[in-house]
Amino acid sequence: MVAVRVIPCLDIDGRRGVVVKGVNFQGLREVGDPVELAMRYDEEGADELVVLDITASVEDRPTFLKVVREVATSVSIPVTIGGGVRSMEDADKLFKAGADKVSVNTAAVRKPELVAELARQYGSQSTVVAIDAKRVGESYKVYIRGGNTPTDLDAVRWAAKAVELGAGELLVTSIDRDGTRSGYDLDLIKAVYSAAKVPLIASGGAGDYSHFYEAALAGADGLLAASLFHFRIVDIRRLKEYLASRGVDVRVDY
Repeated sequence: MVAVRVIPCLDIDGRRGVVVKGVNFQGLREVGDPVELAMRYDEEGADELVVLDITASVEDRPTFLKVVREVATSVSIPVTIGGGVRSMEDADKLFKAGADKVSVNTAAVRKPELVAELARQYGSQSTVVAIDAKRVGESYKVYIRGGNTPTDLDAVRWAAKAVELGAGELLVTSIDRDGTRSGYDLDLIKAVYSAAKVPLIASGGAGDYSHFYEAALAGADGLLAASLFHFRIVDIRRLKEYLASRGVDVRVDY
């Protein structure tokens, strides 16, 4: 059985090189220095780290490499980098800067063959497709460009297609729940898990310890949060102890 991973997320404003956080992808405010936060999470027992340059796609520019390099070289845990990856060249620069995995979102929707190219070149285990989903009626639709642009894509079907193309992992964020601390969208997690059958990182909505447990039961084996960890509302070590006490397999060798 694969251990469930606890994954802090650093949303970066690449222009300024700072960590930011908002609600429903809006109202971004500065949180802190990405390197300092990354090192703190490494020490606290995080299993992995996700770093997203959330303004890159909106501004139609590549990921800010300086921040990537500084974060990747400051920690010992695996780092997934995303935001502004538009080509194989962009991805190659991120891997050379220290990324263990590269996440694609907007470019994957616009050019699905990029997912297949990444998987062939770097392996499915290093190819992550991020899906920003919003409930529309009875289904979920995919949004791109930092959650600002709706598409006609059904999020669950797109998840399955991304896996067919070669994605080895999915980072699924509920735009509706992002920053609300009202709990992960369990229906979304269950639907994507059932359709895709690859490691799934749940994102958007964690508010307390129980929400992480609920997401794990729904099928997520990666539990991502940002502000809860940034502001020490949830402690990573205590979270792992909580999950383990409820029978969830977690790594505790910190």
